[in-house]
Amino acid sequence: MTAADPTAGALLGESVHRQLRQLVLSGELEPGTPLSVPGLSNRLGVSRSPVREAVQQLIYEGLAVAVPHAGARVATIDDEQVCDVLAVRAVLDGLAAAAAATRVTAFDLAKLNAMLAAQEKNLRDNTDTARDTELDLEFHAFVRDRSGNRTLADELARLEAQAHLYRGDLWRSEANRRIALREHRRIVESLESGHPDDARTAAEAHVLGLITRLRRQ
Repeated sequence: MTAADPTAGALLGESVHRQLRQLVLSGELEPGTPLSVPGLSNRLGVSRSPVREAVQQLIYEGLAVAVPHAGARVATIDDEQVCDVLAVRAVLDGLAAAAAATRVTAFDLAKLNAMLAAQEKNLRDNTDTARDTELDLEFHAFVRDRSGNRTLADELARLEAQAHLYRGDLWRSEANRRIALREHRRIVESLESGHPDDARTAAEAHVLGLITRLRRQ
């Protein structure tokens, strides 16, 4: 790659951002961890420039916070904050699902059912929580992208990522994850019906259910 190759530079930047985002969401970079540009550059084997840009993107997404005179660190989120994030997300997820219900194709529904099958297999075979998080993010990203509303999808992406920063038992509990899978199925069934109101209700109920389970733990 050279400085005159902007396409390659953009691809590298996307790759670095994707890797750092995954390290944060998987918990490998725990909340509060300093995001040292030199250290991350060495870890990923890339120059500092794309790392610096990726850290700024994480700050924009709410996954990191800038610390005066100290760079940035992975953001932390407590019980009250995650409930606030989920409350807003419930409304927006409902909007996205309602819009998606009028746009999904047979191919889209087949993809969604394949995602559910992969999530069920993961729970049955090895209950890999990192993989389950990945599958959950993939599922919700697919639904919100089918809404056709880029502004809504972008905001939901930030809110969902912030919610997954939470390190309580909400995401680690196998029972909670099995309940979430059942709720994902209801969302897909509502999308198959083609009724926006049903899709809105199923999507909102899923996120509100997360809040209920969090408060019970």
